[in-house]
Amino acid sequence: MDVTQKRTPLYEALKTHIQKNTISFHVPGHKNGCLFGENLSNFRSFLQYDVTEISGLDDFHNPEEAIFEAQELLSSYYKTEKSYFLVNGSTVGNLAMILGTCEEGDLVLVQRNCHKSVIHALMLSKLQPVFISPEVNKEWKVANGLSKETISMALNMYPNVKAIILTYPNYFGIASNIEEIIKLAHSKDIPVLVDEAHGAHFILGKPFPKSALSLGADVVVQSAHKTLPAMTMGSFFHINSSRVNKTKIERYLHMLQSSSPSYPIMVSLDLARHFIANFTAEDKDFTIRCIQKFKEKLKSLKEIRVLLSPNQDPLKITLQTKDRGSGYKLQEVLENEGIFCEMADPYNVLLVLPLLKKDQPYRYDEAFIKIKQAVKNLPQQKKHNHAFISNSILISKLELPYHEMGDKKKKLISLDDASGKVCGETIIPYPPGVPLLMEGEKISEEAIYYLNLLLDMQARFHGGENLIKRKICIFE
Repeated sequence: MDVTQKRTPLYEALKTHIQKNTISFHVPGHKNGCLFGENLSNFRSFLQYDVTEISGLDDFHNPEEAIFEAQELLSSYYKTEKSYFLVNGSTVGNLAMILGTCEEGDLVLVQRNCHKSVIHALMLSKLQPVFISPEVNKEWKVANGLSKETISMALNMYPNVKAIILTYPNYFGIASNIEEIIKLAHSKDIPVLVDEAHGAHFILGKPFPKSALSLGADVVVQSAHKTLPAMTMGSFFHINSSRVNKTKIERYLHMLQSSSPSYPIMVSLDLARHFIANFTAEDKDFTIRCIQKFKEKLKSLKEIRVLLSPNQDPLKITLQTKDRGSGYKLQEVLENEGIFCEMADPYNVLLVLPLLKKDQPYRYDEAFIKIKQAVKNLPQQKKHNHAFISNSILISKLELPYHEMGDKKKKLISLDDASGKVCGETIIPYPPGVPLLMEGEKISEEAIYYLNLLLDMQARFHGGENLIKRKICIFE
């Protein structure tokens, strides 16, 4: 263990500043929390850490002191050329890595089941995306990753591709074999950009999947707040090769991130790096034993089943009911017992489990009792057997490119009449934030069928303001 990984330089600098009991004549306006009364003492105490870029606390966009040292430790641990803290989530990382790597009009290969932030980056960059559909687990109705064969086919069809944009792992923690894709891309000197939002802990090695960084990806974005003990919106950004322009990427990080960064988020990133860098083999073994015990208990429940996949992240557990309704119904009965999960879809409920230090307690036994009670309340009913939307077209482009969308007129039509039309809005079931329909693509009957299914189940969406009326926006 590198002895410097025991340090938490940004946390130490902020703690030293707080201990000085300084008088604030700077922003933020709560003045170290003192404007709040004693009835808000807990929140007031927290706000001592919410400061700004004053002497001794470094400059987020030009770090030379504590932030610089903290990011250097991050880079050293993940073995990258350079690493950065993100205070605007992996969303801003995806935007910066795509805007900073590609030029307007570039052809890029994009994994179809990507996060909406990737789509937004494509729009802002005015790129020409070629979408690659993932393989599908038809039994569980979840998407897996991409096949090397499909990527190879796409590269033969479009030899001028400038970048490949992957999502690894997917939301359910299923990690595809991206190593072959990365080697294929690099043989053609094409950079690979990876949204590894759910894989910040993969650096720990087996039994977790391999990290995209260790597999040679050129730029990797990780949501430290998803599986490490960082605050929401705290993420890591890694540059891992010279195939990308570090200076250009940094310029976009400066443009897109706040000029008033959150110190609580940044400190939590410093502490999250310290946490994982000092995570021992004994800690990992303890975590896995706790997970296996919990999973075996869940498998004993006759009302539900547990997804078993050899390439799934152990921190993710996916549950389905056995002929007892949808994932949304399972989520409802779990929440009634105080069990709040990461997400639900028409078929599944997803649990995200913690990394635990050796002998650290967690409420697994209590959780199992509550889950056991909850699933007894599932009504006996026929489960939905509708086909999962699998994007049978493996390689596709937009019907209307981004640079032509601005002047095109749109109109609302009934969902029943939308098949074959060009979608005029992006519709995203949330969670997980993966677009079902994208602005500029042709609407398929399969997509309409699945959209109606989601509406019947009262799923939530980003976009599609008129879906409640069963109407959708199209280009005329």
